Amino acid sequence: MSKQNTDLVIVAAILGAHGVRGDVRVKSFTAEPEAVFDYAPFLDESGQLLIDPVRARPAKDHFIVSPHAVRQKEEWDALKGTKLYVPRDRLPEVEEDEFYIDDLVGLDVFGGGNEKLGRVKAVLNHGAGDLLEIQCEGHPKPVLVPFTQVDVPVVDLHRARIVISDFETWADDRKPEDEPS
Repeated sequence: MSKQNTDLVIVAAILGAHGVRGDVRVKSFTAEPEAVFDYAPFLDESGQLLIDPVRARPAKDHFIVSPHAVRQKEEWDALKGTKLYVPRDRLPEVEEDEFYIDDLVGLDVFGGGNEKLGRVKAVLNHGAGDLLEIQCEGHPKPVLVPFTQVDVPVVDLHRARIVISDFETWADDRKPEDEPS
């Protein structure tokens, strides 16, 4: 999401239609997946109403949602991948050392000193924990860094920056088999 509409925060995404009765599959991005419905209705990136859930039931890794406004299967399938937003003021305040993903994207990245290395492009999670995707100046490919206190000891939202403790280790894209023996 662009930072132009910072009062909206991504909380879920549409996975496509479920059946032919107008239900839609929704993937939650909240820490407690079912809590996403506490913040409904869901908006699109421009702030327009997209889904106002009437009912939701859990599925394997998502929810099957019956929305107030029914859409055809083809319409939901065309929206697959669409991110769902809510106004930031509907979300609870974060505790110390907790962050909303949206707050991290766009932060400047520094090594141990004052040398700017790049910017946080995205926060990813493929099941083993959060990873910061960092677009570095002078690197053609993004660098992935685990979002842990050891690897990212400083997150300063007021100064819009983070510090990576051992950036060179994560930026090294050599393969073990390329190492001299």
